[in-house]
Amino acid sequence: MWCIGELSEEYRTRMYDLLELYARPISKVEPVICIDEKSLQLICHSREPLPMTPYNPSKQDYEYVRNGTTNLFVAVEPKAGQRIVSVTERRGKIDFVAFIDELLTGTYAKARRIHLVLDNLNTHFRKCFDDGLGSRAAAKLLRRVQFHYTPKHASWLNMAEIEIGILSRQCLDRRIASREVLQSEVDALQQARNEEKRTIEWNFTRQEADLKLGRHYVSKLAC
Repeated sequence: MWCIGELSEEYRTRMYDLLELYARPISKVEPVICIDEKSLQLICHSREPLPMTPYNPSKQDYEYVRNGTTNLFVAVEPKAGQRIVSVTERRGKIDFVAFIDELLTGTYAKARRIHLVLDNLNTHFRKCFDDGLGSRAAAKLLRRVQFHYTPKHASWLNMAEIEIGILSRQCLDRRIASREVLQSEVDALQQARNEEKRTIEWNFTRQEADLKLGRHYVSKLAC
């Protein structure tokens, strides 16, 4: 199913903001961090799989047992090759606020200003911090933060989706029975990719956006 967003003035403004942000050189004092989440169903085998042999691949029964759901919060600093993945039971606003709190007071405690790239999920906005921490604590936590939101129906502009795609292909594309196993697997992949400083190269510029999308832009007068 396709979801086609109108390329309104707001869409262009948000897109230009992100493309300008991505074009900046890497900065330790002002890191750019893209954040997203992914829900995952935990699945057990209904019967013990047959192990691999020298001439045959491993085999598993087509039946499986559902074992609940879980959530992954993913934060990636694309140009630094740094990512942080947290497995949580839920993805509500309290969980999201706790994840951001850990980022800001832990990994990025020394940064002067932190640019957070987010989509428009209702748990991603300032009010959730006020609700979860109280206005005074939220203001203290977010004093170094600048939020950048993707246009509506344009989460492709969030590079965290690229990292989630890699995580899905290399780690999540199989049956995982528990959060403990999932956290162990995710930690191992995260550590390996961080040690190798696997960066994300973003080559889509404002000029290219105008060239490819310009004929679809909605003018200010039409808005």
